[in-house]
Amino acid sequence: QVQLVESGGGLVQAGGSLRLSCAASASGTILRIETMGWYRQAPGKQRELVASIPSAGTTNYADSVKGRFTISRDNAKNTVYLEMNSLKPEDTAAYYCNVVARHKYFLTTSNYWGQGTQVTVSS
Repeated sequence: QVQLVESGGGLVQAGGSLRLSCAASASGTILRIETMGWYRQAPGKQRELVASIPSAGTTNYADSVKGRFTISRDNAKNTVYLEMNSLKPEDTAAYYCNVVARHKYFLTTSNYWGQGTQVTVSS
């Protein structure tokens, strides 16, 4: 199993910055953490990918956040970060950490989600 603990959400004015963190604790049959990412969901809208980062390789960003958000990870700590700059009111949403973990047996993968952290950007 993988437990995810998120932190860093809050209320900020437009143009401001926030940093989200998500620490993953793996146990049991988990071999390793692979892709880590952030999704968000605004009221009445579908959950969407914000950014993702594989264990090795290039990062991926939604077009709406390119140039403003930066995703990074500390593999030693199994922690993923999302640095959000130049925030806009339309960035207001619940942000969810997502982790893809590979199991020891049969090498299958599973998705795990954090509890969500609210980001509110006032105009």
